[in-house]
Formats: sequence, C-alpha cells, structure tokens
Amino acid sequence: MARDILVVDDEADIRMLVGGVLKDEGFKVREASDSDSVMNAIKTRMPSLILLDIWLKGSRMDGLEILKEIKRNHLPVPVIIMSGHGTIETAVTATKNGAYDFIEKPFNSERLLLVVSNAIEDARLRKENQELKIKAGHDVELIGNSTVISGVRQLINKAAPTGSRVLITGPAGVGKEIVARAIHKNSRRSDSPFVVVNCANMHPERMEKELFGIEAGVENPDAPLKIGTFEQAHGGTLLLDEVADMPLQTQGKIVRVLQDQTFERVGGATRVEVDVRVIATSNRDLKKEIEKGNFREDLYYRLNVVPIAIPALKERRDDIPQLSEYFLKQTEQPLKLLASDAITTLQAYDWPGNVRQLRNVIDWLLIMTPVDSINPITSDMLPPDVNKDASVSTAQNSSEIISLPLREAREMFEREYLAAQYARFGKNVTKTATFIGMERSALHRKLKSLGVTGSDYLSN
Repeated sequence: MARDILVVDDEADIRMLVGGVLKDEGFKVREASDSDSVMNAIKTRMPSLILLDIWLKGSRMDGLEILKEIKRNHLPVPVIIMSGHGTIETAVTATKNGAYDFIEKPFNSERLLLVVSNAIEDARLRKENQELKIKAGHDVELIGNSTVISGVRQLINKAAPTGSRVLITGPAGVGKEIVARAIHKNSRRSDSPFVVVNCANMHPERMEKELFGIEAGVENPDAPLKIGTFEQAHGGTLLLDEVADMPLQTQGKIVRVLQDQTFERVGGATRVEVDVRVIATSNRDLKKEIEKGNFREDLYYRLNVVPIAIPALKERRDDIPQLSEYFLKQTEQPLKLLASDAITTLQAYDWPGNVRQLRNVIDWLLIMTPVDSINPITSDMLPPDVNKDASVSTAQNSSEIISLPLREAREMFEREYLAAQYARFGKNVTKTATFIGMERSALHRKLKSLGVTGSDYLSN
C-alpha cells in the first residue's frame, strides 16, 4: 500500500519539486504551507511521514514549534526537518525535540529518498515490535487437518487477498482471532497494522472514544489529541472482537464509517479519512440478536460479506492429537508425549471450552507431571473433569454388564466401544474402521445392527 507523505513548505515550487520526486517513487503526497494547514491535514488523515520546513513565512508556528506540538500530542508519525539555513545547532535541537532526521536544502534526490525510506521503515519496525508484544501468548497458526478445518483454511485463502469484510462466527474458545490474524497475514495489508478492539471487555461509555479518538482539550483543557483504533489501523485491518456486545448507538456510527470510510473524533468537527479493512467476530447468532432488537440489520449485512463459521472442537475430534502435540511443544520444558489411552480420552471428551480449554488442560499437565519424567502422559494423569465422564460411564457399564448374560454383555460392550471410537474419529467410518481393524463395509453393518448411529454415518 502506498505511503502517505505530508510535505510542509511555504514555497509552492519546493513543495512541487519534493512532491514530484516522491510521487515518482510511488508515494502519495499531500501539501501544506503553514502550521494551521499542517494540523488540519493531520486531523483529516494521519500521514505516514511529515517532511517539515523550519522557516514558514506567515505561519502561526514555525517548523520546530509544529514538531513540539506533534510530539506533545503523542502522534505516531515520523518527522523529517528540512531547512535551507541549516546549522548543527538547529539539527541537534530538531532531533532532541523528536525529529527522525534533518536534511539541508537544496538536497540530493537520492539522499532525500534514502532518509524518507529509512524513517518509514523505522516507524514500521517500531509498530511491528509493539504489535508483537501485544500478540505475545497468542497463537497465529490454525492447527488441524480435519475436513472442517481444511474448509476454513480454504475460505481464509480465498478471502484474504480480496480486501472484503469478513464475519467470523463460532462458540467461545474456537480460535476466531487466530482466523482473523491469518486473513490479515495473507492479505495485501500484511505489512500494515492489525488492531483488535474487544467489544465485550470495553465499557459502553468508552467505546466511541476508543474507536474514533478524542480531539485535544475535550476531556480537560490540557488533554492532547487521542488517536482511536480506526486511525491506528489505517492501511491495515481492524478486528471488532465479539461485535454483538457493541452498543446500538455505536453500531449506527460503525455503519456510516464502513460506508464512507470517514468519521469525526469525539468532540471534533473535522472528518477523518481512513482506509481500513474490518473483520468482526461473534459467538452469538446475530440473526437472533437482530430479531431481539440488540443488533442492527444493516450493520450485519455490511459485516457479513464473507462469512466464516468455526466449528466447536467436538466437531473436529480428528484434530485433537495434533493440537495437543502443538501445545505440548509450546514450552521450554522437555517434550512430553501423550499415551494412546490419554489421546483416546481427550478425543472422547466434549470440550465445552473448545480449543482454549484443551490448551489449558495441556498447560495443567505440564505443571502437574514431574519435569524429569520421560514416561508418556497416560489417561489417569488427565484432570478429573476430563476423566470424569469416562470414569462414570465405565463404572456404570461395568455394574450393568456383570448382571447380563455373556451374549448381551458382549453386545453392550461392542456398542459402547464402537460409539466411543466413532465419536473419537468425528463420525468418520473409514478412519474408525482403519483404527479398530475392520473392513469398512463390515463396520457399516455392525454399526447399523447395534444401532450406534443414525443415517449420518452412511455418508462417510
């Protein structure tokens, strides 16, 4: 995406000359001739970089005063000072006040482009470093090769390069943010910001201030201008996490932003222009929320351009061994392995907390098992909650089986065993047959005779 540079000089010829050099290199250029036009340009859209002359004839503030104002408001934009009357003292003052660099006029075009490129790259790396710190602890990979997850991965690959808005739905803990990050990572905006707004954790009164920012002096006379998340995400992607929790009044303003790509900061009157791709997530049925009057229908259709539904973990049991192995490797401890009976128990569990709960269980195992143990983790070492259902079922079945004749007991055991294996392999007959060592057709007949499933298994 082309970077937006604001060229500030009181001489039109200089602005045209510098702008021409930058445009030839693919940059977008805006111009300003005095301090008021600089601040208005910043309010309209935050530039990627400012080239700022020190001496501005007829301006309310000179270049160094503008620089101080920019830094006072903590605006995240690099500034390069330029002057035809440069001295070492001026250069030192400019850098002390926060300028990235200082160049003298007349300047060599190659020198100008080098300084500009270095300043933009430095700002990008700083931003990336901040984002990496924020991302710490977040998974960035979609793990699994089940049919449903492979389908999700295909949707990501199709949606990522388009720039279209995406609505990701699914129960809590399935990895909706991971999918959003994967879309951003594979998009044309991957080198631009990825900003997350957690709508569920934000107080309604702060929502609009966080999204749109606050003009200087609104909250108190000395308060600086605050940049909102929409501006922070300019050129990149904004994730509205759990969008159903957004207040209705804010939803209406989001509709207008999505339509116009402009908004006003809280307390301001200047329209701010942004170029932002919006991705939203929700663990609720938004159509039902619309019927209840809790969610705007027009916002739903603007967000739901590309829908991606993430299945619950119990609907992708095939992925549990791979997910478990992945989480086991995300530690500085010596690698531990899961025994086959532990994997079977994990696959048989329903996982109400989904992938997030599985990760917590693996973390619990790493804490509770001896660090120096080289033995695999067995089923009896799993947390009580995970083992409870299997233990209760086994105890009940054992008591009942003892009271039955051999033929009926054998039939009951086969039914329970096949039901558990069938569920473990995501109701896939072929995979179940391979594991238990039966022919696929024979397993079909056995399942049908025992009444293990309905008609759904016949399609596997």
